[in-house]
Amino acid sequence: MLSYRHAFHAGNHADVLKHTVLLELLEYYNRKDKPWCYIDTHAGAGCYALDSEHASKNAEFADGIGRLWERDDRPAPVEAYIRAVRQFNPHGRLLFYPGSPALAMTQARPQDRLRLFEMHPADAVSLEQTFHNEADRVQVRKADGFGGLRALLPPPSRRAIVLIDPPYELKEDYRRVVDAVREAMKRFASGTYMVWYPLLARPEARQLPERLAGLGAESWLDLRLAVRQPSPDGFGMFGSGLFIVNPPWVLPERLEAMMPWLVQVLGMDDGAGFDLEHSIA
Repeated sequence: MLSYRHAFHAGNHADVLKHTVLLELLEYYNRKDKPWCYIDTHAGAGCYALDSEHASKNAEFADGIGRLWERDDRPAPVEAYIRAVRQFNPHGRLLFYPGSPALAMTQARPQDRLRLFEMHPADAVSLEQTFHNEADRVQVRKADGFGGLRALLPPPSRRAIVLIDPPYELKEDYRRVVDAVREAMKRFASGTYMVWYPLLARPEARQLPERLAGLGAESWLDLRLAVRQPSPDGFGMFGSGLFIVNPPWVLPERLEAMMPWLVQVLGMDDGAGFDLEHSIA
């Protein structure tokens, strides 16, 4: 599906959740000197100008990272996230928003590697331009991440964080996510797999976490952030979730401390809240 452009949504509440947790995973992996590989199946454009036509059309970032930018009471994980985003905004104003690969690169050490998939022609070119000076550590592939993931597992380092976050514009994306995680677990059972998914009324979205939990991972975590009540007509995203296979054992406690603050800051009505379920072996 080549119509989706993440620039319209850069920095929104879903990005805040996804990227704060992604940085938590990378921080944990960096506690050991052994190299890791970050794999992104739907990498996007790399970095987004928030004053561009796409990003400013709905200005979703204003109710996302925009609500966090000037706060002085941020919990530690959110502070780390804002600190990473500030690397792309050295003059203090929020003008640019880094995508998942760019944020991962802020945590990468010389021994770490990034493997990025992006099918949209324009976004793939932008992604290559973002990392044109990092050819020794970063590979960009103009290919389907669902299909390409298998060949990268297991990575030589035997340590990997895999982000799977398709646009879910097609119903089959939900099935392909489950199939991709199932196959990845067979090839590399100890990898950390983080699936982002939208909170929607449609049954495929509601059933996805349960289907992922049914794959049989010994350790998993499911986190959901709702920022508003679902629309009466059943349309529209009212939040997002993350399902993580093999999360760090310290992550649930970190999230329990962080999420009430995020609900308070990002919530738009009395439907805002979070749910956290996990089983850590």
